[in-house]
Amino acid sequence: MTFILGLSAFYHDSAATLLADGKIVAAVQEERFSRK
Repeated sequence: MTFILGLSAFYHDSAATLLADGKIVAAVQEERFSRK
């Protein structure tokens, strides 16, 4: 099983996604936690 962690942290909206065998397992955005 292959896992890929994608991160976007260089702009005002940070985000992370976890893929397992090419399928999205989890995805989150900073604004969902900070409400900004």
